[in-house]
Amino acid sequence: MLSALQTGLNKLFCTTTWKVRLVFWFSAILVGIAATIFALASEHVHSLFKQILAISPYLPLILTPLVLVLVAWLTRRFFPGAQGSGIPQTIAAIDMHDHGLRSALLSLRIAIGKILLTLLGLLGGASIGREGPTVHVGAGIMFSMGNLARFPHHYMDRSLILAGGAAGVAAAFNTPLAGIVFAIEEMSRSFEQRTSGTILTAVVIAGITAIAIQGPYTYFGVSSATLPISSSWLAVLVCGVLGGGLGGLFSRMLIHGTQWMNPLHMKYPLRIAAICGLGIAAIGLLSGSTTYGTGYEEARMLITGSGNLDPAYPLMKFLATIVSYLSGIPGGIFAPSLATGAGVGAFLAEWFSTVPVEAIVLLGMVGYFTGVVQTPITAFVIVMEMTGNHGMLLPLMLTALIAQGTSRLVCPQPIYQVLAGPFLAKQAPAGTPDEPDEDPDKSVR
Repeated sequence: MLSALQTGLNKLFCTTTWKVRLVFWFSAILVGIAATIFALASEHVHSLFKQILAISPYLPLILTPLVLVLVAWLTRRFFPGAQGSGIPQTIAAIDMHDHGLRSALLSLRIAIGKILLTLLGLLGGASIGREGPTVHVGAGIMFSMGNLARFPHHYMDRSLILAGGAAGVAAAFNTPLAGIVFAIEEMSRSFEQRTSGTILTAVVIAGITAIAIQGPYTYFGVSSATLPISSSWLAVLVCGVLGGGLGGLFSRMLIHGTQWMNPLHMKYPLRIAAICGLGIAAIGLLSGSTTYGTGYEEARMLITGSGNLDPAYPLMKFLATIVSYLSGIPGGIFAPSLATGAGVGAFLAEWFSTVPVEAIVLLGMVGYFTGVVQTPITAFVIVMEMTGNHGMLLPLMLTALIAQGTSRLVCPQPIYQVLAGPFLAKQAPAGTPDEPDEDPDKSVR
């Protein structure tokens, strides 16, 4: 008994243990601060773009191509590896066995560049989101702090990356549960007991930090819509099938488009950015300037029932997001996909006159978003948390499960896993991954 007590006291007062804890907690606070700054700056940048639109809706025809060319040049010149949403890089880093390659994808330089370049892309009107980039930033901060503290990477890397990514989702959306679920369902594709405590601690600390700065809020406002499953099973089925099918189509087009465009990006990166910028501006002009940016305002309007959009909005947003991603600039697809899904729901609401429009909008969001990322649990949890609506849990859950099955028929492989492939291909084959073989302090986990 005395021996056990002595062992416990040694662990409690161990210098290494407290070093790990303090660095880890401090890193999670930094993730929360970075996510909050990113969120506030995104709102400010979008406001600036709206002021430009107020001068003339034709200005993006000049501004957007120029800005995208600048972003593409800066990305290739100073921040290679920062392109796209950042989630594929994070997934690739988790699966890598080479610490040096992980460091190249998750450096502080990349994290800073990711924020600045995404903001610049939003200033140009690109249909991109900040949530995927925040996952990349969170993983980069946690991983880099582990390097600075000189933690042995053979047992810390993977946990730090997962925790940083989860904290990024939680702080970006103010959805702590979704952050945990996304890390398990998408980034690791499995649940490991040794990692669960790490993720939970990071999410809690980053979330508290973000709320302390911004105050409590729901991302898309509060929705009180209800939908008894007994009388609305057809709406759930339609939103799951059509939403999931369209989301799967989006992912398939993005995957094949990226593979087809990669050789062209190597030869003509600035020309591609300029052409895509012109395409984004043209779509924006045709849509009445509703497809620019994250789509946050449009989605919120549909969810709260405070306005309507043109029935063609979901198609326009769908196309604008694909063109924005194929341009090769940094930026995510989370928020634009949720906005597209809200538009799909609003369109389908015309088919169900006896069902509340706001409820169908939520089903459309879950169905389409699930179709894109093929993570059904994350989809219904994130929408439920972002709208503060727990009464829709069962319909959202069923819609997500139907949408996942439909999406897999259209796009058999999850989009982020496929997009992570080129980053993983850069490493040489190895016998054993960099998995932890010992845990210096399980209490930190």
